[in-house]
Amino acid sequence: MATYVMGDIHGEYDLFMELLDKIKLKDEDTLYVIGDVVDRGPHPIKVLHKLMDIPNAVCLVGNHELMALECLEFLMKEITDMSIEELDENMLDNIVTWQYNGSKPTIDEFRKLNMEEKQDIIDFIRDFLICEELSVNGKDYILVHAGLGNFSPDKEIDDYSLHELVWMRADYRTKYFDDIIVVTGHTPTQTIEENSKPGYIYKANNHIAIDCGACFHGGRLAAICLDTGEEFYSSTNNRN
Repeated sequence: MATYVMGDIHGEYDLFMELLDKIKLKDEDTLYVIGDVVDRGPHPIKVLHKLMDIPNAVCLVGNHELMALECLEFLMKEITDMSIEELDENMLDNIVTWQYNGSKPTIDEFRKLNMEEKQDIIDFIRDFLICEELSVNGKDYILVHAGLGNFSPDKEIDDYSLHELVWMRADYRTKYFDDIIVVTGHTPTQTIEENSKPGYIYKANNHIAIDCGACFHGGRLAAICLDTGEEFYSSTNNRN
């Protein structure tokens, strides 16, 4: 029985399947996927379908899932005068923001689904957790997509806003807790200045950063086993 964490798959289905093969996930294991399954890479819906078929996978929401949820239900509607009227300034801003952040592969695959399949995808994403607290081998962890934005030792997890948890980046220079390890994605480890091994899992100050830039050229998908500390990596992404 083992606990694995991976994040920021971003539609990289082939890298995801490669990493699953390396992990050799068993029925009694648990795989946490801490957000940003969709967008940017070529097959986000295909990844979601695979996750829907893994009963011991637990998904947490990332900022890209939030953007998708805000727009996909609108995009499901037949284009009518009524739906166009519903395209208010706020919805238009959401769609533009999502487009800027790599929505095209998600929309392209989503459009190929029938109505029931589309609704299944939306319902699946809507059930993603916001964060998870767990203990493994006597160590306590908080799993969250981005970090604990506007961190304060006096705040409980429930005191953080959704924006603070899925958009605001972790401060890896600051130890948030002496006795809790915070596991995050969202920030590619290639961009952490103090990381001596860019593109690999970064551990410091009771942080574990696992986004290794799978959707970018030269990046890879990463996972960690919380029971053993063993790290797993896909091959690098060589798409231009």
